[in-house]
Amino acid sequence: MLERTSDRWVSITLSVLLHGTLVAALVYGFLTYHKSPPPTPTLAIEGTVVDSRSVNAAAVKTPPAPEPPAPAPAPEPKAPEPVEPTGPPEPTPEELAQREQALKEQAQKEKDRQEQVQKEQAQKVQAQKEQAEREAQEKQHQVEEQKKQQEAQRLADEKRKAQEKADAERKAAEAKRLAEQKRAEDAQRAADDKARQESEAELRSSLAAEEHANQVRNSGALATWVGQIAARMQRAWLRPPSARQGIQCVLHITQAPGGQVVSAKVESCNGDQAVRESIEAAAYRASPLPPPPDPSLFERDLEVTFRPD
Repeated sequence: MLERTSDRWVSITLSVLLHGTLVAALVYGFLTYHKSPPPTPTLAIEGTVVDSRSVNAAAVKTPPAPEPPAPAPAPEPKAPEPVEPTGPPEPTPEELAQREQALKEQAQKEKDRQEQVQKEQAQKVQAQKEQAEREAQEKQHQVEEQKKQQEAQRLADEKRKAQEKADAERKAAEAKRLAEQKRAEDAQRAADDKARQESEAELRSSLAAEEHANQVRNSGALATWVGQIAARMQRAWLRPPSARQGIQCVLHITQAPGGQVVSAKVESCNGDQAVRESIEAAAYRASPLPPPPDPSLFERDLEVTFRPD
């Protein structure tokens, strides 16, 4: 149990009052003894004790005495003997100084003791204060450590939850990616199968068309169609003055679907430049070219031999 500050100061005050009263009593007794008057000296008187009965009996039995002789002169009184002082002798100045010094030392000791008591009390109070401060600091440190632990636990929980959420999202994204990848692979497989089937069908169709075209070409239909194109060009040709008999030119014609002439260029020709240009112009004027008798015969690039004569 801690001592209260008020109880400590009451004890100190009572101790100071008690010692002060003791010192005051000692000083008062010393001063009273020092100032008391010396005892009055007494005179020594010699005498004889006489009983009154014996005096009365002598007066009755004895006749009256003769008149006494003249009194002898009284002896001179003796000088009074010096009266020895009673009680303790008066202290000398050295003794008074020693007593005063002793009182001062006693007062100083009492003061030092009180200061020591006060110092010890102050040290005790300071120690109690420091102990209380240490306990408060330890308690505060414990509270802070508890808060840090709680905060660390909270952060760890949040981090764990965030990690779990991230893992779940990653797993969901991975599952979604795998599903999309599977769908894409399935779609690609289906597309590849379809493309393969279409390619096979196209190849079969192309082979069939090529076979049919070969059959048609071998039948003379291609030569007939090219002859029709040459005949239309001949009708559209404007013969230049420099053209002579026996003209023969090989013309390269590029046409679009529908027979529209895209380009016409003379490859080889026995005519001059005017003849060449007139034949190219005739190809453009003959556009659109007549369609082939069989669609399988259509070709974008044709070689037409132009013989106007």
